[in-house]
Order: sequence, then C-alpha cells, then structure tokens
Amino acid sequence: MIIAAIVVSGTLGSLTNWLFMGLLFHAAYNGYLEIWRPGTRDGGDRTAIIKSTVLGYAMTAGMGGLCIVAHTQSIAAGLVLAVLAWIAGPLVVIVINGFFTKIDAKIIAAHCLGYLARMLLAGTAVGLALERIATQ
Repeated sequence: MIIAAIVVSGTLGSLTNWLFMGLLFHAAYNGYLEIWRPGTRDGGDRTAIIKSTVLGYAMTAGMGGLCIVAHTQSIAAGLVLAVLAWIAGPLVVIVINGFFTKIDAKIIAAHCLGYLARMLLAGTAVGLALERIATQ
C-alpha cells in the first residue's frame, strides 16, 4: 500500500512539475538565456527531464520514508511533515539559489510552489496509507 502511494503521488508530482515548472510563467524562463545548458531550452535534449523525473520519485519515496520514521498515521500528520520537510529542503535551497543566480522571481516562486505541491501529495498519500494500515 505504501509503494502504491509513492508511485501514485510520484506520478501526480511529475504532473505538478510540468504545471508549475514548465507551463506557469513559461515566458519568464527566456529572461536569461545564458543559464540553459545546450539543447535543454529548445527541447532537443530530454536527459534532464528523465533525470529530474527519477529524482522526483526518489523525493516522493524519501517523503514516504520520513512519514514512516515519524510514525505518521494520518493525512493531517503527513501534511504537517510535508510542509516542514519543504521548508527545511526545497524552499530554502531554491530561494538561496535565487540570490546568487540570474533567474526571474516568478520562476523561483513557481518552483517553490511546485515542490510544495509534490511534497503535499506525498504526505497525503503516505499518511493515508499509513492511517489505513494502522486501523487494520
């Protein structure tokens, strides 16, 4: 049940990445063309997408592991843990990177929200799975 929760929330998380990090504020990504690796901006190299998708599933599994270690047994507890993990991880890293790199503030906000959505999905799914396991 936990593996299914990770797979489902990881897949939904990939869709949130597409929404927040690809579609939302798409034009703002062209503000600083020099930041792109050759081939990624024009869609010619899909390697980065594949690698980021795999790492997204790893992040989802990591969130599931945190829920297990923290003895999360409800959706609410999973959501709280997801927000705390987001604050401790992606939020801080993305904002700090924004201080040092040329990237539009809208992109920073979209990435922060995208990772929050991914972590909330994982916390919800694993919290629900663990809640059902605990009540059996």
